Amino acid sequence: MLSALANALKTPDLRKKILFTLGIITVFRLGSSIPTPNVNMSRINECVDLASSGDQAGLYSIVNLFSGGALLHLTIFALGIMPYITASIILQLLTVVIPKLEALKKEGASGTAKITEYTRYLTLVLAVLNATAYVTMARTGQLFQGCTGIIYSEDLFPLITMVLIMTAGTGVIMWMGELITERGIGNGMSIMIFTQIAASFPTGLWSIKQGHPGAVGWFLFFAVIGIGLLVMLAIIWIEQGQRRIPVQYAKRMVGRRLVGGSTTYIPLKVNQSGVIPVIFASSIMYLPVLYATFRPEGAVSEWIIANFTGSGVYSWVYTVVQFVLIIAFCYFYVSITFNPEEVSDNMKKYGGFIPGIRAGKPTERYLAYVLSRLTAPGSLYLATIALIPTLAFIAVGAQQNFPFGGTSILIIVGVGLDTVKKIESQLQQRNYEGFLR
Repeated sequence: MLSALANALKTPDLRKKILFTLGIITVFRLGSSIPTPNVNMSRINECVDLASSGDQAGLYSIVNLFSGGALLHLTIFALGIMPYITASIILQLLTVVIPKLEALKKEGASGTAKITEYTRYLTLVLAVLNATAYVTMARTGQLFQGCTGIIYSEDLFPLITMVLIMTAGTGVIMWMGELITERGIGNGMSIMIFTQIAASFPTGLWSIKQGHPGAVGWFLFFAVIGIGLLVMLAIIWIEQGQRRIPVQYAKRMVGRRLVGGSTTYIPLKVNQSGVIPVIFASSIMYLPVLYATFRPEGAVSEWIIANFTGSGVYSWVYTVVQFVLIIAFCYFYVSITFNPEEVSDNMKKYGGFIPGIRAGKPTERYLAYVLSRLTAPGSLYLATIALIPTLAFIAVGAQQNFPFGGTSILIIVGVGLDTVKKIESQLQQRNYEGFLR
């Protein structure tokens, strides 16, 4: 692996791509530490420490996770990549519902470019809404309960300036992600998410050691690292797993030439939906908390606060609801991203068939059956990984600082595998050994 990396750095164009990606990441992390104007940083650091150890731990965990901790510090990149992720998911869902978007998707590169343009516009709209919400919560003292004095001035112009700067920060992040995709290594948006999550790992690990002084703290520190490596190995093993459905194409005449007769396969992954169901479930679980934050009075809000925030994050109600939602969203997302009827029609159009299965409806039913059987273990796997932080809290009291679990570890491993494959393909084009060999 090290020799392959050395060969990658010796290749001029590949070296430029790697250094360009590292440069963008450096700028990204720098922007994540620069505060927005009108923010009292000394006071906000005190509030962050209180929130991470008090009842608000995990209140904004999913959004703060994708911002690398920048959200709670109200930096210029505070919103992180979350508005773009939300916009992409919304457009992907609308593609199934709105015929015009579905037609654009089928047009190829031009249609994809148009959908990307819509995604950018929607990202900016969501960024304005998110920035307005967080600035308002910071002004009214709801961002950190019982913690005021975060903002110097509550006049209209300074508040509007904060919203505009945070929105502009989201636009810059989106632009830098697209630059990495075009001129760097890997998918730009995925690399940005990877960077923000990886930035919180050292703090999470050290907080476990600090929470248990003496030899116990060091034991837990190294034990968590060892368990984390085992979890990573298990995730890699499952993420690489797939069911290959053989497909054979009959020979046919094209002009004077006889073509076809090849054999290929349809790869169906065990985790066909990726990390999207976990993000969906976390977003849905956040809505009741948001309601209780703005309307803390009433029996409903009291029940939400008791079961969905603070120590309630690890209650059986929260755990069961999250587990069920992840499984449900797995089936939902797979059903809208993989259409057995469309795959069956395409195979029939080009003379392909699955050995032992008739073309048409039988093929469609067979694909749906196999996909359903694969989604069951895949959804259970995702739901179990998402519960690792809960189990860590019960075992060592690591709370949301536990790094090897949930959405974070899934994204870290997934993006890492994808980036390594892209570097490996670049090396193979130049007759070098594979990156993992």
